[in-house]
Amino acid sequence: MKDVKTAIMDAAERRMQVGGFGGFSFREIAADVGIKSSSVHYHFPTKEDLAAAVIRRWAEETSEFIDKELEKDRDPVRVWTNAFRGTALSEGRMCPCTVLGAGSQDLPPTVASEVKGFFKMCLDKLVAEGLSPSHAAEVLATITGALVLANALGETTAYDRATSDLLRQREAAPALKSSRSRGRLLRKPSATEPARS
Repeated sequence: MKDVKTAIMDAAERRMQVGGFGGFSFREIAADVGIKSSSVHYHFPTKEDLAAAVIRRWAEETSEFIDKELEKDRDPVRVWTNAFRGTALSEGRMCPCTVLGAGSQDLPPTVASEVKGFFKMCLDKLVAEGLSPSHAAEVLATITGALVLANALGETTAYDRATSDLLRQREAAPALKSSRSRGRLLRKPSATEPARS
């Protein structure tokens, strides 16, 4: 039973990556899985229920993946950029939340709420890792936009070009911060300041 439900969600996810919310019907999902459409309805009474479940699962899996990657690499910008790069290089090549996010005004409320929840989760995690809200929004806008660009051009290298400055600025920041810190430590104390040993 669980395997059928997972297979239905997998099929819907693949179709949503290509065509968004309008890119699938229960009949097509049933054909993809090799079951009757009544079986799809059994697990997901409506198309909205199925789409919301797919987006919720994608958000949960993304959150878990990011947490694991942050254990290996403490730079949240690099982790998120690499995560979305993995999507650009995958078979589906698109994040279904990004596809649906572009047309969120036309989505049923339950699906729109899940899409909004995905993007809020992304921003909250970036801020929790030390980015300001505006920098978090800039990073998320850059990587999702880069994903759309790479998909539209059919050229995954476009993702790397679109995110290269983001990563370069991030890599340059610690060096700049380090040199500023050294400058503070090496400067001579003023007459009113005690000398540091």
